[in-house]
Amino acid sequence: MIKPDLSAPVPDSLSSVHFVGIGGSGMSGIARLFLARGISVTGSDRGSSENVEQLRALGATVHVGHDAANVGDVDAVIVTSALWPDNPELVAARDRGVPVLHRSQALAWLVADSRLVSVAGAHGKTTSTGMIVTALLALGADPSFVNGGVIESLGVSSAPGRDDLFVVEADESDGSFLLYNTAVALITNVDPDHLDHYGTRENFLAAFVEFADRSSESVVISADDPGARDVRSRLSHQNVITFGQSESADVRVTDISRSGPLSFTIAYKGQRITASLAVPGVHNAINAAGAFAVLVGLGFEPAAIVAALTEFGGTKRRFELHDVIGGVSVFDDYAHHPTEVAAALSAARSVVGDGRIIAVHQPHLYSRTKAFAGEFAETLEKHADHTIVLDVCGAREDPIPGVTGALVSERFADAAHVDYVPDWQEAADRTAEIARDGDYIITLGCGDVYLIIPQLLASLERERRQDV
Repeated sequence: MIKPDLSAPVPDSLSSVHFVGIGGSGMSGIARLFLARGISVTGSDRGSSENVEQLRALGATVHVGHDAANVGDVDAVIVTSALWPDNPELVAARDRGVPVLHRSQALAWLVADSRLVSVAGAHGKTTSTGMIVTALLALGADPSFVNGGVIESLGVSSAPGRDDLFVVEADESDGSFLLYNTAVALITNVDPDHLDHYGTRENFLAAFVEFADRSSESVVISADDPGARDVRSRLSHQNVITFGQSESADVRVTDISRSGPLSFTIAYKGQRITASLAVPGVHNAINAAGAFAVLVGLGFEPAAIVAALTEFGGTKRRFELHDVIGGVSVFDDYAHHPTEVAAALSAARSVVGDGRIIAVHQPHLYSRTKAFAGEFAETLEKHADHTIVLDVCGAREDPIPGVTGALVSERFADAAHVDYVPDWQEAADRTAEIARDGDYIITLGCGDVYLIIPQLLASLERERRQDV
């Protein structure tokens, strides 16, 4: 993968830009806002997609496939860290002296004059950002926003607003969240990940401390997460609001329902307000508390905030139901870290009733799989009834010898609870063979595992026809 120079100067004026990898959720969201500013947008991606078609409808010129000829007379080329150094469009831009900007630099340019709410953390960023945006709209505000996933009720991952408020999902993976002039910083958790960039846990924590202390108005941070508590102890900021289940939290969550529709109580400054959400899972009650803390810090009334949060209907690829075949429900979730997998499967457990949970896990990145194989195995075996492990989605990494999905499956204590099936059609068939009416199948991973869902549905259909 490339390592962009985040210190590279951004042109003062941008009238035309080109996105390499424009179809991704983050890139397409930023491109949409450039179009809304009246800026000419071109781009390319490996294939067509819903995001690509939406951008074309808004006036962008999008090419399928990467080619140096796609880069026209533009002021800047915008990239992600996921590109290979020999990408022909990246090479062409550098050869021609066209400024190459990381997507976070482009976003920083867009938000420069805004009152910025930045949401960071190893897990829960997309959901928390979606909650804040949804609630702000329900409260009568009109913020601009860029999220890492599509907000279900809005059908988009980004949109321009009329207010000075701007809400963004801030990426800590490569330190780019430090580029933003943040007013309100929300830190959902500080679970050390991305050590390929930071090198050490200490460097990872130090980046969050810097991110928080640089916020101009307030810091909202988890009182439950050990890493977040460590960061909190190092802050010099004078306006910190904590949230979570801890008795020490300024915004405390209690009485969380463990089954059925999610309900809970938010305790804040002597008030106890009953809350409910349309999405399941204890982790979402805690995400809602973080969103509440941000919104109350922005000056909104507590009871109105809780009512507004009920409007949140989830985000794409976060426990997203795709179809129900013969009583078997098929979900997809972006979870790609053991903590996220535990949260997603716990949410499924709270609503599956008497059914079982069958996880279809695609490990993401060779380095992460090598580092966390044992934790993934322990988490999947604890929270799912059966797991189908696919092969590793390497994404931006080169393969590491000996690192495959088998590294996860071999670490299960009971081999009867897992199958390592690298062939996707065989994996779909095996999943359908196991599934019974009332079960939940949930695909897990931030790679392309969601693409197996049509095969899963077709295999379920065939299996049900054979049973008739």
